[in-house]
Amino acid sequence: MPVSPPPRASRRVHSVVIVNTGDGKGKSTAAFGTALRAVARGWKVCVIQFVKSERWKVGERDVATRLGVDWWTVGDGFTWDSTDMERTEAVAREGWQVSREKIESGVYGLVVLDEITYPINWGWIPIAEVVAAIGSRPSAVNVIATGRDAPAELMELADTVTDMRNRKHAFDHGVRAIRGIDF
Repeated sequence: MPVSPPPRASRRVHSVVIVNTGDGKGKSTAAFGTALRAVARGWKVCVIQFVKSERWKVGERDVATRLGVDWWTVGDGFTWDSTDMERTEAVAREGWQVSREKIESGVYGLVVLDEITYPINWGWIPIAEVVAAIGSRPSAVNVIATGRDAPAELMELADTVTDMRNRKHAFDHGVRAIRGIDF
């Protein structure tokens, strides 16, 4: 049976919400690629990373900041490395406050909330607050949220949800992360 083409898009909107989730590689990478695309179009862009700390030298950050992206690494590192979970939780909450301010400011054409699903799922950031802030954002502010196990409420709010599935990963075969490929 022939497959008919999808209907043509006919409705214009000022902004969208994108969620990149799933257990596969590429959620943040896709978001950072979109951030680069937005910068190329003259948009002001902000990236807020919720898990990685300043100790992680993410390759995209160096280039993005040279291009004018406001990049906030507010994470306290991977939780399994934390020696003070109360502090780690407080850092995540502060990161959310910064994120909400950036979204509400209306200054940015794109705000990337990298790995925000983790502190939401751990109960550190109320999903209702996140949905309310994103849902009431200024009309020209696009938002990309990344991380595994995106909450249903966040996916319901989103215009686009991509579920990246892991079929095979080098790490599963003992291969360490490679600078320039994985970070």
